[in-house]
Amino acid sequence: MLVFWEQRLAFLATPKTGTTAIETALESLATVSVQRPPLLKHTTVQQYRQFIGPYLDSTAGEPFTLVALMREPRAWLGSWFRHRQRDDVVEAARSTAHLDFDAFVRAYASDPQPEFAAVSSQARFLDSGGARGVDRLFRYEAIDLFIDFLEERLGCEIILPRLNVSPCAPLDLSADSEESLRNVLARDFDLYASLD
Repeated sequence: MLVFWEQRLAFLATPKTGTTAIETALESLATVSVQRPPLLKHTTVQQYRQFIGPYLDSTAGEPFTLVALMREPRAWLGSWFRHRQRDDVVEAARSTAHLDFDAFVRAYASDPQPEFAAVSSQARFLDSGGARGVDRLFRYEAIDLFIDFLEERLGCEIILPRLNVSPCAPLDLSADSEESLRNVLARDFDLYASLD
């Protein structure tokens, strides 16, 4: 999470949407940068609106603009799968090295989910719990529009480094697994389709 006081702007780090690169590029410009622990780095919209946003808004005397990124849901889940295939995944129960993407998606769609597939969802992260949600939600796949927005708002050129890139792996799915994925991430697909 990054907060830019003068610009009245707050950025929430939706997991698996390039946030490590964004935070690295912008940390020196931010008034507040929360990158550790992951629980705080990935403060949800609901947590922000309940705790952090009211404090910032009342202290500044005006509301902050809350922004975030969202990735196409199948690609987002694929990123989690690839991320957990790395050799440096410490906990064996979180590793997907022994799986293909189809098995990972079936595990993600199961109830209960095994630990390696328990990665929540973007819709849950972006859910405001009935409060005001994100003011500007950008597609990860159109990150240039987000960078243009930030450059205009922050008044500087932004160049993103390539960081925390997951290893390559095939993301093939059977028709049944594709249907399960569409069902279990229906809110995510609907939210993503609503973005400009």
